[in-house]
Amino acid sequence: MPGSLGTPRYEELINRLIDARNSAKLTQDQVARKLRKPQSFVAKYEGGERRLDVIEFMDVCQALGVRYDQILDGL
Repeated sequence: MPGSLGTPRYEELINRLIDARNSAKLTQDQVARKLRKPQSFVAKYEGGERRLDVIEFMDVCQALGVRYDQILDGL
């Protein structure tokens, strides 16, 4: 089974996370600091260079102040 990176559904997931970050008026650097990760971590998952696992996804949602179901609903 091929990976999900680059698929339309995964791209939609990332777009929703980017929209949530922008709605929260947070920069990539601010999100990265909340996650205790380098800014490149956020840039890479937003740019489609790296895939988020489930735990990372949950941590990102928490950092953005959104519920998981808000991001996943209808995906």
